[in-house]
Amino acid sequence: MDFHNLNDFLKLSAALNYQLCAEKVGREKLLLTITGGKPLAEAQWNVLLDVLEYLDAAYRRKRRRLGPMAVLHPLRATALLGAASDQLHLLDLLSILLHDKFEDIRQADHPMSEWSSLEGRFHALLKRIDPTDEWYLMERLALLTRRGEGESYYAYIGRLVERAAITPELVRVKLADRLDNTLDLRIDFRDPLENTDFFAYLFQVLFIPDFRGYQPELRRSPELLEGGRRLYELFKTTVTLSLVRQTGVLHEDDWTARRLFEALCVASMKEAQRVLMHIFGHHSRDVLRQRALLVETMDYCLSGGVFSVSAPSAGHRLDGLFLQRFHFLDRELRRRKLDELDRELDLLIEAALAFIVIFMSFLNDPGYFVHGVSARGIEAQAAPAH
Repeated sequence: MDFHNLNDFLKLSAALNYQLCAEKVGREKLLLTITGGKPLAEAQWNVLLDVLEYLDAAYRRKRRRLGPMAVLHPLRATALLGAASDQLHLLDLLSILLHDKFEDIRQADHPMSEWSSLEGRFHALLKRIDPTDEWYLMERLALLTRRGEGESYYAYIGRLVERAAITPELVRVKLADRLDNTLDLRIDFRDPLENTDFFAYLFQVLFIPDFRGYQPELRRSPELLEGGRRLYELFKTTVTLSLVRQTGVLHEDDWTARRLFEALCVASMKEAQRVLMHIFGHHSRDVLRQRALLVETMDYCLSGGVFSVSAPSAGHRLDGLFLQRFHFLDRELRRRKLDELDRELDLLIEAALAFIVIFMSFLNDPGYFVHGVSARGIEAQAAPAH
């Protein structure tokens, strides 16, 4: 599985969904799909089968933001972690399968008799693993759980990466979780950019005088998630990658974490490309205007604009993007700001371009991160000297 490829992700989602919708769920086949057929001891295999049964019952009534069954998220995230791993480890698989247990599986969502049964099954599962592994698992699940609405995303990720200095496996789990959330921003039957060379398109906009612009291959259909909300998810990924990179918890010899880090960069970069090409194909088709915005954004990036959190100013429309559009703990206020971003097409275009440069910088420069991002939050900072 090419675990940053949207088409492969859609196939994985379809395969898991197909099996989950069967009258009698074949958990053996489900687990084979998730593990990619990599070897596991018989006892570990049986524990995982029981975990799948527990998750099916616990998530049965819940749905993802775009509508699919919520249980797909932990299953797919586990498949992504497994695909990135040379060897499967039971504790890692349990950590990612159950990483949202304390946030998503809540007593309020179940009748009391059903909740008592679910909790009994969960504690029975814990007794099937080594007591030391049980202790580590519960510690990991507590660390992976955000402490209510009062804990900011920055504080949550900061707390996680601080502990990852001792428990580096947490980084793998969080990166796999973030990768699934990034790929899960759209429901399509295939990647809308499957036959589009994004960088060739930019070249033609910049250098071909009579270029006619982007002609989308697929007919336009209603977007279930607007561009501003997609970019907010890319902002959260930028925060995660910046905190991971600057704290040094991504070890050179942790190939699983490094593969997931790179896959998350590529997946995020491609999602920003999809946002941009959707706008160019359906909402802002004037090639001269596209060219002007490309040049403006290029100058901004070359001047160091993507190296740090910028302060709002009259200098460039991208200045203050993070602080004025994404940096809000209050969900309703953030929703309004993202709605405003959707209506400002020029800013949306330049923001998507800036995110592409950010994720390419993470890939190209092993020392790159966005300065001004910390566990305390984000604050404007001058771009570092280069």
